[in-house]
Amino acid sequence: MKKRQVVVKKSSSNNRTSSASTNRRVRYGECQKNHAANIGGYAVDGCREFMASGEEGTAAAVSCAACGCHRSFHRREFDEVVSESSSTSEF
Repeated sequence: MKKRQVVVKKSSSNNRTSSASTNRRVRYGECQKNHAANIGGYAVDGCREFMASGEEGTAAAVSCAACGCHRSFHRREFDEVVSESSSTSEF
């Protein structure tokens, strides 16, 4: 997860600082693995979304509970969340 922060300062009678941070969350979609490669064909298993087979932080968390393959075979989707905050300080 990458976090980017932008700080914008406005010059006015008050010293006002606004900041916005963007978080990118990764979600894994359908499986793209060719499950029939060992018999010379091409077939995907129809798994619609990655489901971790274990708790986050364990080795089982990178295996899909539906199809059994590694999460790197699943399509990656990025969600960006922007949050803004501002503060005011007077001198």
